[in-house]
Amino acid sequence: MFDLERWEEIFDTIRKNKLRTFLTGLSVASGIFILVILLGLGEGMKNGISSEFERDASNILYIWTGTTSVEYKGLNPGRNIRLKNTDFQTTAQKYENELEFKSSVYRIWNGVVTYKKESGSYRVEGVLPDYQFLEKSSMTKGRYINYSDHDNYEKVVVIGNRVSNDLFKEVDPIGRYLEISGINFKVIGVFTDPGGEREESRVYVPLSTGQRVFNGQNYINNMAFTLEQEDNFEAALAASNKFTSELEQFLKEQHSIAPEDDRAVSINNSLENMKRFYDLINMIKFFFWGVGICTIIAGIVGVSNIMLIIVKERTREIGVRKALGAEPLSIVGMILHESIFVTAIAGLVGLIGSLALLELVGPLIETNFISNPSVDFGIALTTVVILIVAGALAGFFPAYRAAKIKPIVALRDE
Repeated sequence: MFDLERWEEIFDTIRKNKLRTFLTGLSVASGIFILVILLGLGEGMKNGISSEFERDASNILYIWTGTTSVEYKGLNPGRNIRLKNTDFQTTAQKYENELEFKSSVYRIWNGVVTYKKESGSYRVEGVLPDYQFLEKSSMTKGRYINYSDHDNYEKVVVIGNRVSNDLFKEVDPIGRYLEISGINFKVIGVFTDPGGEREESRVYVPLSTGQRVFNGQNYINNMAFTLEQEDNFEAALAASNKFTSELEQFLKEQHSIAPEDDRAVSINNSLENMKRFYDLINMIKFFFWGVGICTIIAGIVGVSNIMLIIVKERTREIGVRKALGAEPLSIVGMILHESIFVTAIAGLVGLIGSLALLELVGPLIETNFISNPSVDFGIALTTVVILIVAGALAGFFPAYRAAKIKPIVALRDE
């Protein structure tokens, strides 16, 4: 039930102590402001890291080799291990029922790409058709490399948007010829990539063509796989780790590498990396919550102290109320009402200020690991609940003290 007299008392108390109320409210507002900004920053970090993983297939595994670091079976350390077509083919056959997309990659080093008078140094790679899905590339013009191109050693090329814009300007590149290190290739497609210009500065040719034309023989630089989708993340991570372990063991056996050698074969498991990053993000968000809550607690202590002072100042008034028949619950309600009101108003100011700042500044923040920091409705609702609880806690002890005051003692108070 709306009690006009109660509200008049609250506003009268605030008017009499404007500076004290302002400073008290400022501590609560700053606590909520800091909490929401920190949570928004945590969400921005999550968005940024998610966008990094979205550049490629979410469960992709990259495999490459280096040099041995351990003597094994009479072979000295320092051997350069090179993957071959047979490594990829054997792996693809062995795990045929577990793999979703697969491709080996042959890197053409120092590939200068030229069209008429325009030229540039771009990343040129020989790949298989599945590489489009491994990289999450989308065709804007033409088509991607297919197995017919690979089987027939076709001199065709797929270029990224950046390459198309640099070399062909306003000209449609489809069907035209460009040179890669002096050798003509027909452009059959232009792709875009979620990774942006870095990924769109690549040039792809059929794997077989790249190996034959650029003297790659049967060597490849790396392999990439994705596994079939699982029902949940934990199952996908378990399957990915199992595949990684088995494949590493298999490749070490094929190339006579010591089981404990951790330099000769490297496997980048995106799911494992994703879990590591998200565990880190959760820890950071937990820390942010801790900092924010501690800041709010400092504000609550301030409000509680102010309410204790108010109770002390109004001791005689409380004694008169109780002498006239006021119930302890009524006294408690009076103190809690004022405490919750001051805390809620101050907290809402802090909440609105922080949300406004995130709305204005958030979209402008674009770094590798922070993107569009924001706070969703659920978090905002949680902070509102925190405000109400904070106000109740801030007023509880002063209210309890007020309820315990005996009328005869209160009336003697000066």
